[in-house]
Amino acid sequence: MSTVIVIGGGAAGMMAALSAAKDENTVCLIEKNEKLGKKLFITGKGRCNFTNNCSDAVFFQNIVSNPKFLYSAHAQFDSRAVQEFFSAAGLKIKEERGGRVFPCSDHSSDVIACLRKMLERHKVEILLNTRVRKISFSYDKGGAANENGQAAPGGGIKVTGVILSDGRTLAADTVIVATGGLSYPATGSTGDGLRFAADCGHGIIEPLPALAPLIVKEKYCRDLQGLSLKNIAIVLEAQKQVIYAGFGEMLFTHFGVSGPLILSAASYYTQHMRRHREEEHVYLHIDLKPALTPGQLGKRLLRDFEAAAKKQFKNILGGLFPAKLHPLIITLSGIAGDKQVAQISKAERQALVTLTKDLRLGIAGIRGLNEAIITQGGIDVRDINPATMESKIVKNLYFAGEILDVDALTGGHNLQIAWSSGHLAGKSAGAV
Repeated sequence: MSTVIVIGGGAAGMMAALSAAKDENTVCLIEKNEKLGKKLFITGKGRCNFTNNCSDAVFFQNIVSNPKFLYSAHAQFDSRAVQEFFSAAGLKIKEERGGRVFPCSDHSSDVIACLRKMLERHKVEILLNTRVRKISFSYDKGGAANENGQAAPGGGIKVTGVILSDGRTLAADTVIVATGGLSYPATGSTGDGLRFAADCGHGIIEPLPALAPLIVKEKYCRDLQGLSLKNIAIVLEAQKQVIYAGFGEMLFTHFGVSGPLILSAASYYTQHMRRHREEEHVYLHIDLKPALTPGQLGKRLLRDFEAAAKKQFKNILGGLFPAKLHPLIITLSGIAGDKQVAQISKAERQALVTLTKDLRLGIAGIRGLNEAIITQGGIDVRDINPATMESKIVKNLYFAGEILDVDALTGGHNLQIAWSSGHLAGKSAGAV
């Protein structure tokens, strides 16, 4: 039997506590908020897309940072295991487009209630409105603190418990830190766990926003605010290097672009800019008619133009583009809106084809952590044993969830990371 303390009552923390609570271990879950699962509550616009019913290969294709680190954790608790876990706990679930799995009720509160019920059933002690000030250690066998009082890498550094903000010390055999990253700080993700990890001597990869809207240089995006484009293809490129390519839906905003497709592109934008901070020339290429090749689109335009030869150019755009896009198409194509279709030259028609297949926007940056769904960065996974989620620096200290430098695209994959890593961390910590 072991005494396990879990810091953080989010998805990874709750799963870690449940996994550790087996074999009659004593488990205490500490959450600084007034309730558990505060960020989980807003996931998927409140519907909680809690996993994705995809193959293992597809899952790892959706991992942006350090996918290999997750091999062991995912193998032991994959999407099917997660679905079986919640189903066995009484949650009715359903699968939607793209393999996304939701509670049938479409209420994230039901997922949280299910986890809370399981925690109570396994007699996990829950401390709400409780802050951890630091993790306590013992320095035996040559281990020592550095000049700043932080754990120094070396033999014999071992967790002894946690010290709360009110001065109380809680002893433990093992400690699991699952406090999340820095995204949506209003939910409590304020970097406490990253500070704990740094104090323990772990390397921290700078946390940056991922799955966030992108800022566009062109001012005319403001005129397109609210316009949603469906079934379009995009390519994000820098210096003729493709950073991301995808197909789906996007949305124009007052500052740039958002929507599912853009959020995915943004994660790779963050990854690219981390490596090329001086890079200024990043472009988003939008294909408004991806189902047609340039040649096919040219033939369609020729047919449409011949059928409407006496009409003005501005009056035939309805069959090609959303109304809100018409003024921009007229401006960027260089074809006067009142020009008779019969007078449009072959060169002008070709320019319209090029514009339709490649509406180019310059990317000025990414929105901040307040709007990012997840954080990219966190604890350097080279300091963590992927087979157990235990620190390689401090014995009996484990990490799980978004605090680690592992992130994924949308579709339930980030919560799957939380479940898998939390399950493995709890299982390992409970076995000490």
